[in-house]
Amino acid sequence: MLIRAARGDDFEDVTRLLEELGRPRVPPSVRDECFAVFESQVIDPDSHHIVCEDDSGHVVGFCSIHFRTRLNHTTFEAWVPDLIVTESARMRGIGRALLEEVERRARERDCHALVLESAYRRAEAHHLYREFQMRDLGKQFAKVLR
Repeated sequence: MLIRAARGDDFEDVTRLLEELGRPRVPPSVRDECFAVFESQVIDPDSHHIVCEDDSGHVVGFCSIHFRTRLNHTTFEAWVPDLIVTESARMRGIGRALLEEVERRARERDCHALVLESAYRRAEAHHLYREFQMRDLGKQFAKVLR
């Protein structure tokens, strides 16, 4: 297993993983625009995209970290909106390895907190997060605008 920074050529693998997470498929009509967003985030110092490759070089895990400011802190918060390991590669320590890399990067940036989003239906992932000493602190509310 290899944990590494994502590259532009990982876009198709990452979007496939995000679909497993429940995100919508990137339609061909907006593929170029979505790819441009991905490429810009790959080089943005305040966004880190991390992938995990298995021993055969296939991308089997993805995690994104966004370092954001909060009004009541002078340091960044590390926010993880996406963390996914493909179903066939779960229970091998990949999720934990991605979390450890996130924590390492957050501590390196002197972040005051590490915050992660996860859907209610992902009970298996919630167990991992609790084992990683994360706490469920609340609910997230969203309104789809388009």
